[in-house]
Parts: sequence; structure tokens; C-alpha cells
Amino acid sequence: MEYIEGKAGGTGCFFCASPELPHSAEDLILHRDRLLVVLMNRFPYANGHLLVAPARHVADIGELSSEEGNALAAMLTRCTAILRRQLQPDGFNLGLNLGEVAGAGIASHLHWHIVPRWHGDHNFLTVLAEVRTIPEHINRTFARLLPEFQAQ
Repeated sequence: MEYIEGKAGGTGCFFCASPELPHSAEDLILHRDRLLVVLMNRFPYANGHLLVAPARHVADIGELSSEEGNALAAMLTRCTAILRRQLQPDGFNLGLNLGEVAGAGIASHLHWHIVPRWHGDHNFLTVLAEVRTIPEHINRTFARLLPEFQAQ
């Protein structure tokens, strides 16, 4: 309801929140290190919708160092493997929106979306009422995924 009523969000960049924590159930952070952060989307398109971002607050892909770019690419691969094991999706949407006009909701902090997809996962509610449904509570999905991100 917070999202629907326009009360969601808060102050500051949520990708930059809690920089000292490697993970946080409250902030939905599954993994954070010196180069990147992985968190669950608080307003997901589908169950298991993840966001992967550089730890450094940058807006454009051209601002990434090669070390950051390599770490992000490796994490995108790791995230899809974890989601395959835990949620068994039929496929994925991976996307990056550069700039507000391109659809970036948080244009000031570059981030990728990883959206697990299943055959028939969206119904008429999304089309008619812009309402999304997910089969598992976000906190339960977080609890399922966190151990995989903590394993090295």
C-alpha cells in the first residue's frame, strides 16, 4: 500500500543504506561488499526480483571501473544460479535502465534488475489494474536466498 499511495521510499539512496552491513533483512540486502550490493526489490514484478548495483554511487555504466564491471557481471551470473536453485524459474528478465527517460526509477544509482519468470506468472490483474501478485511473502523469499549469498 505504501507504494500504491506514493508513500514509499524515504530519504537518501537505498542502495547506499547500511554500508557497514554485509546483509540486512530490514533493508532486504542479501549481499554487500566493497564493490557491489544485491538486494531484493521491495516492490517486485515477480517473486525473487533482485537488484544488483555497484556499491559506489554512480549513475552511468561508463563511470564503472573495470574491477566494478567484472564484479557486477560475475554477481549477475551468481544471482541467476542462486535463483535457479531456490525458485526454479522457467527463465529470467535481466535489465538495466540508464537514465530516467529510459525507465530508471532510481536514475542516480546504476542498477540491474533480475526478474525470475515462470510460464503464466502474470495474469489479467497486471494488465487491467496494474496490480502484481507474488506467490510467497518477500520476507520468506529473503530467508530462502540469504544462506546462498552468505556461502562463499
